[in-house]
Amino acid sequence: MNTIFIVLPILTLLMFDLGLALKPHDFALIVSRPKPVVIGLVGQIVLLPLIAWGVGHLFHLSPLFMIGIMLVACSPGGSSSNVFSMLAKGDVALSVTLTACSSIITLFSLPLVMAWVTQQVGEAAQIELPVGNLLVQNLVLMAVPIGIGLCVSVYKPRVASKIHSVLRRLAMPALMLLATVFFIQHRDTIVAEFGALGLAMTVLILVATSSGALLAWLTRLTAQERRTLVIEVGMQNAAQAITIACSPLIFGNEVIAIPAIVYALMMNVILLLYVGGVKWIKI
Repeated sequence: MNTIFIVLPILTLLMFDLGLALKPHDFALIVSRPKPVVIGLVGQIVLLPLIAWGVGHLFHLSPLFMIGIMLVACSPGGSSSNVFSMLAKGDVALSVTLTACSSIITLFSLPLVMAWVTQQVGEAAQIELPVGNLLVQNLVLMAVPIGIGLCVSVYKPRVASKIHSVLRRLAMPALMLLATVFFIQHRDTIVAEFGALGLAMTVLILVATSSGALLAWLTRLTAQERRTLVIEVGMQNAAQAITIACSPLIFGNEVIAIPAIVYALMMNVILLLYVGGVKWIKI
């Protein structure tokens, strides 16, 4: 089974769902409260790839896995982060704005960073990045569904609310289905590499979430904003990373997607523990 035919619909639905959740006033937050938005975007767009690059070298990941971990780090915030922010009593409006802004910015930043990454490590694995194909695919699979969802949200808000309530519940089962299919197809590789790769992805998530909290503390953001940055910097769109890795127009290599699968599993476990901790301890 070619997993690209599973991940493409999942990514499209997730991006459409993000568009449904957006409102024009969400972008007004950039003007009314620019500080937490800018700090959150710096954490996601700048700091997280640097952390991933360091973690990849620390654990001596293979070239394919290095490309995979960087692909995760360069992806935009995950749409599920809005739900996690709500559960953690964070700033949901800030979460939505950061997810929307990072989805737009990474349309262009991701191809640039990944072009540099493949130049650095791709030759050893005979991997090249067709930057033009990546840019076009991102626009088609992300910008278009988000735009359609936003239009529905603006012109048919009741319809958008009903569809969003359904898609929001499907997001996690869809990702788990994808992870299960990947595990079945690449069981031997995942089992053999899970020790080092699982530890690397866990360290990545822990350092990323801690960095989000540190950024918020250094810049004196509110407790709500801090909890949102912890989640937004730590939770990336694994489905997009998997799509790019598997796409025959770009990498066409499912091994590159394995870090994203491991990341998705560890990310949900760690952030669920964080949400649980917030309910019992004032973090």
